[in-house]
Amino acid sequence: MKLRECFEYIAGRWKSELVILSAGNCSEMWWEVTRDSERAFYLEASMSLASMFGAGIALGVPRTPVWVFSGDGAFCMNPGMLMVERQMNLPNLKHFLVSNRCYGSTYEARLPNASANDYASMARAMGIERVYRIDSLDALQRDFASAVAQPGHVFTVLEVEPVGKKLEEPPMDGPEMKYRFGRYIERMTGVRIFDGSLF
Repeated sequence: MKLRECFEYIAGRWKSELVILSAGNCSEMWWEVTRDSERAFYLEASMSLASMFGAGIALGVPRTPVWVFSGDGAFCMNPGMLMVERQMNLPNLKHFLVSNRCYGSTYEARLPNASANDYASMARAMGIERVYRIDSLDALQRDFASAVAQPGHVFTVLEVEPVGKKLEEPPMDGPEMKYRFGRYIERMTGVRIFDGSLF
């Protein structure tokens, strides 16, 4: 499946969900497809912690769905994230692992053991109950509602082709993204993110 087609389909079904994206192809393609600068947080230099960041957001705004997209290059740095996700078992957290079998942030250097890595089985072995592996646009269209619409933590592996080119990075630095995203959460949920004394 092509990453752009995959993200276009998912973005077309994006409503009130908050979106967290790991560095590299995930952030860059989501920006290319959506041009969103408020509802999505592009976690540059995420070093495998996108789902942990997303879990913190999901815990803080439990009535708001949170979608996390992390690359398999990031995932390989810290597969222990699955243990934390399973223990927290947040019903509003949906974790999408974008598996292109390479490090998208470093010009698509091939992952070790790339063809044999089975991320869905790893998630099941950690006790995660709702796991999907999607390798085509048809399968995405068929399974998307099951993967995200029902309450409950879900781990979904999206098998995609390498992009094959450098994508445009979101044109915002960390502090700007933080304030845009945090203020959006405050407006939409009423949950206080920033201390008023800082302004």
